[in-house]
Amino acid sequence: MSEPSQTAPRTGKIERKTAETEINIAVNLDGTGTYDVSTGIGFLDHMVEQFSKHSLIDVTMNVSGDLHVDQHHTTEDSAIALGQAIAEALGDKAGIGRYGAAYSPMDETLSRVALDISGRPFVVWKAGFTQEKLGEWDTELIEHWFHSVAQTAGITLHMELLYGSNNHHICESLYKGFARAMRIAVERDPRKGGAIPSTKGQLGG
Repeated sequence: MSEPSQTAPRTGKIERKTAETEINIAVNLDGTGTYDVSTGIGFLDHMVEQFSKHSLIDVTMNVSGDLHVDQHHTTEDSAIALGQAIAEALGDKAGIGRYGAAYSPMDETLSRVALDISGRPFVVWKAGFTQEKLGEWDTELIEHWFHSVAQTAGITLHMELLYGSNNHHICESLYKGFARAMRIAVERDPRKGGAIPSTKGQLGG
C-alpha cells in the first residue's frame, strides 16, 4: 500500500434520509476528538460527545427525527449511520490494531469493554439500569444503540458493568470504555504497515 494511503486521514460521511429521520454524519478516525453533535436528545448528545472526546475520533452528527413519536428511530438510525461512517473510514482495515479493551472507572462504577473490529458483528451486553430515563432519554435504548453501531461498523463488542449504582455514571462509564477501546482498535500500527490484521488476508466475510 502506498505511503499516502497510510498517512492520509481516514474519513467517512453518511447522509441518510427516511420517513422517520434525516441524518448527516461525518467521522475522522485520525482526529483529535472534536465534535458537533445535535440529535434532539440531550443525553444522547452528551454520550456521543464523550465517545468522540475519548476515542479521538472527530464526529459531526446532525439528526432530525420523529421525536413526537418516541426516541427509538432517532437513537437507532443515528447509531446505524455512525457505524456506517466508521466502516467507510476504516476501508479494508489495513494496518489497524483491530483489538481494543478498556476498564472505565467513574466514581463508584467500573465497566469493562473489549472489542474486535472483525467484520463480524456480535454484542454481549452485561449491564443494566435501575431507572427508565437519563435526562429525557429512555435507558432501554442504550443497549440498542451499541447493538446498532456494532452491526453496521462490523464490531464484535463485549460490554460489562462490573459494579456501580448511579445510572448516569454507569452509562458514561460504558461509553467512555467503548471510546477508549475504539481508540486502541482503530489506531494504525506502524509495525503492520499496510497488512490486513488477519491470517485470512481480509476481515469479515
